[in-house]
Amino acid sequence: MEMRRRLAALGHAGLDLLFPPVCAGCGRAGHLFCPRCAQAVEPVPQPICARCGRPQPAAVAQCAACRAASARPLRLSRAAALHTSPLRQAIHALKYEQQPELAVPLARYLIAVFAEPPWAGLDATLDAVIPVPLHAQRLAERGYNQSELLAAALASAAGVALQPGWLARSRETRQQVGLDAAQRRANVDGAFVASAAVAGCTLLLVDDVFTTGATLHACAAAALAQGAAAVYGLTLA
Repeated sequence: MEMRRRLAALGHAGLDLLFPPVCAGCGRAGHLFCPRCAQAVEPVPQPICARCGRPQPAAVAQCAACRAASARPLRLSRAAALHTSPLRQAIHALKYEQQPELAVPLARYLIAVFAEPPWAGLDATLDAVIPVPLHAQRLAERGYNQSELLAAALASAAGVALQPGWLARSRETRQQVGLDAAQRRANVDGAFVASAAVAGCTLLLVDDVFTTGATLHACAAAALAQGAAAVYGLTLA
């Protein structure tokens, strides 16, 4: 087994010499996500809503969007960074350009924000990290779930169990891109089903992008319907 790993590593090193990786952010050769682009990723600016993490003119316990929501299944949610260049290009490459290897360098932002408040103290209460699932058809087409790759790196760093099988997408949905907030909610309403294993557990949902929060909220609602104790959300951007 050790010999196989060494041979695989040599093979990858040889391929890198012949075909150097290209930065997903700027196109420079030599890195999957080069140091310059890594430093250019913009963290979510303060102040924010304490519940959903959206930037606000002043710090608030609940922003207007949170107060207007008829149901709030997520205990709280945060994003690690803004969906701006060069992170936007890297996420697109991870999702749509068959570059799953980008998950490891991009997960560093999730790991970094997870080491800060409000997660400090909450991490010890978590029973599982759960990625937002893809429908089986889309998973077959893409070959991997980018959210699961990100969640796996975070779970490993945090020492929390990864449980991708605890949540499933029960029906195919439209891409959320281009839909307004109401359409996004309707698109994912009832689209997820949780395993009975979530009962009594405190869960952290992980996804790549938070826009209106519709997908994370639908996932959390499914988990709570099966008896989860609490559900939190963390996204890359």
